[in-house]
Amino acid sequence: MGRTVVVLGGGISGLAASYHLSRAPCPPKVSELGLDSEVLPVRGDHPAAQNRFLYVGGALHALPSGLRGLFRPSPPFSKPLFWAGLKELTTPRGKDPDETVHSFAQRRLGPEVASLAMDSLCRGVFAGNSRELSIRSCFPSLFQAEQTHRSVLLGLLLGAGRSPKPDSALIRQARAERWSQWSLRGGLETLPQALNTHLTSRGVTVLKGQPVCGLSLQAEGRWKVSLGDGSLEADHVISAVPASVLSGLLPAQAAPLARALRAITAVSVAVVNLQYRGARLPVQGFGHLVPSSEDPGVLGIVYDSVAFPEQDGSPPGLRVTVMLGGSWLQTLEARGSVLSQELFQQQAQQAAAAQLGLKEPPSHCLVHLHKNCIPQYTLGHWQKLEAATQFLASQRLPLTLAGASYEGVAVNDCIESGRQAAARALGSEPNS
Repeated sequence: MGRTVVVLGGGISGLAASYHLSRAPCPPKVSELGLDSEVLPVRGDHPAAQNRFLYVGGALHALPSGLRGLFRPSPPFSKPLFWAGLKELTTPRGKDPDETVHSFAQRRLGPEVASLAMDSLCRGVFAGNSRELSIRSCFPSLFQAEQTHRSVLLGLLLGAGRSPKPDSALIRQARAERWSQWSLRGGLETLPQALNTHLTSRGVTVLKGQPVCGLSLQAEGRWKVSLGDGSLEADHVISAVPASVLSGLLPAQAAPLARALRAITAVSVAVVNLQYRGARLPVQGFGHLVPSSEDPGVLGIVYDSVAFPEQDGSPPGLRVTVMLGGSWLQTLEARGSVLSQELFQQQAQQAAAAQLGLKEPPSHCLVHLHKNCIPQYTLGHWQKLEAATQFLASQRLPLTLAGASYEGVAVNDCIESGRQAAARALGSEPNS
C-alpha cells in the first residue's frame, strides 16, 4: 500500500504540492489543466514591463531603465543613479550575517535609494517596513551577490544567487520573451479552480470547510490530523498554512518548532479594484509605488488595464488596483477601529484622484481586506527557518513546510514552494 500524504492548506502552495504529488513521477503539464491557451504574458518590450514609477512630492517619476538612464538626472533622486552605482562598486562587503533592507541599501547605495526606492519596494512586495525587513531573506540574490563578489552589481552581472529552475516549453518561452509578469484570461483565480478540478478528477480527496484542529504523533510515527468532526491519518504531512497557524496545531513534543514558527508574523492589506468609464491614465506602465514618507497608507497603484487589457470587460473600462496597508492600517487594527469597505473605498478613490487624476467616481469598485496575508521576513528570519529545519531533521518528523511564510511571497514563489515540498515528501531532489 502506498504512503498517505495529507496537505494542510488549500491556497496555491497547497494545491501546487497536491498537484505534484498526484503526478509523481510524471512531469507536470500546463496543457493538462487546460490553461495553456489562457496565459496572458507581459513581454519584455511591453510598457508594463519597461515603465515603473514612484509617486514622490505629489508627482509621478519614471524609474530609469537601461544603461543610459543611469547617467541622466532622474527625479526624485537628486543626481543620476550612476553615482549610487559607483558608491556600490567601491563599498566593502558587509560583515553581519543579516541586515535590514534599509541599512543594506543605505550602506551600499546611499540614503536616497534606501529611503525612496527600497522603502517603496518593500511596501510594494511585502507591505512592510524596510527598516525591519531582512535583506538576506527578502532579497536573497542581493545578499548573496555581496557575499560572493563583494559588490551587488558585480554579483548580479556574474549570476550570483541564481539557483537551478524547473524547465518546460512554457518556461523557455517566458525566458526567451523576457516575461515580466503573467496572468490568465479569466484572472488568476482560474488557476486554483483548475487545480481543484484536476485533483478531484485524479482521485485526490479535497476537503473544504473543515479546518484542522490539531496534529498528534501516533506510536508508529504516523500523524493523526484532527478535524472538527473527525480525523485523518497520514504517513507524511505537508503544511501550507501560515506558520503562525501551524504553530498552534503542533503537539507538545514539537514546542521548539512551534516557537520558531510563531515568531513569523504577517501584515494585512486592503486591495481595492476600481474601474472607470472613459478615463485615461497620465502615463503607461506597470504602476507606481509610494514611499512611506509620502503616504503611510497607500502602498502603490497597479495599472491593470495597461498590462492586461483583455480583462477590461465589455464595454471596456480603465482598471486600477489600489493597495492599502502600512503603518496606517496597522494603527487602525491596533486601535480596534472599524475597518469598513466604505473606508477603504474612500481612501482608494482619493489616492486615484490625487495620484492619477482619476477624479470622476468609478463605475465599479471591489474591496477586499486580506487579514495577516503577507508574512514579514524581519531581521533574523533565516535563523527561524534554520531552527525549524534543524528540529525537523533531528526529530525526523514526517512534516514538510511550504507556503509564503518561508522563502518567498509571490505567486511563483508559492507554486515553487509547493513543488519542492512534494519532492521532499516523495524523497526526491527538490530541483529535479
